[in-house]
Amino acid sequence: MRNVIFAINLSIDGCCDHTKLTGNEEVHEYFTHLMQEVDLLVYGRKTYQLMVPFWPDVAKKQSGQTKAMNEFAQIFDSIDKVVFSQSLEAGKEKNTRIVRTDLQEEILRLKEEEGKSILLGGVTLPSQLIELGLVDEYCIVVHPEVVGEGRRLLESTILQEKLQLKLIESKIFESGCVALRYLKQ
Repeated sequence: MRNVIFAINLSIDGCCDHTKLTGNEEVHEYFTHLMQEVDLLVYGRKTYQLMVPFWPDVAKKQSGQTKAMNEFAQIFDSIDKVVFSQSLEAGKEKNTRIVRTDLQEEILRLKEEEGKSILLGGVTLPSQLIELGLVDEYCIVVHPEVVGEGRRLLESTILQEKLQLKLIESKIFESGCVALRYLKQ
């Protein structure tokens, strides 16, 4: 069975709003390495529209500010994507499939398919999957920033019971960011 991995950037005060966090070479390298473990990206409409067409354009033009951004863009562009949306007409890429069926049913079906792990991005969709108990791993990069405002991770998530996680990896970047990787127990 394929693992479902949730990956996100956070500030120290729990903000996950991408417009409030400062990216850097090390963080792009970390997420590029993580994406080598997956062959499917799963997003909701909002996250998909934040990522596409931005990263595919960077991949085509090699227009990232750093080598790490260009490498991230290349791998992002090459991976198949599933987008859960009731309003999106079609994906902007050939390797994107729009899904309008039941979230739980579709994720369970995808987990049963052959392949590498599945990577989740965003906030709302992963929160729903966490509530359903369908997230197997958590990769959180904590940025050494207190932003004081913005969307918080799992703000409206209601769990039936507390999740126990086991730390399986940690990495401290020169920038002060800390990458934490947990498995659901």
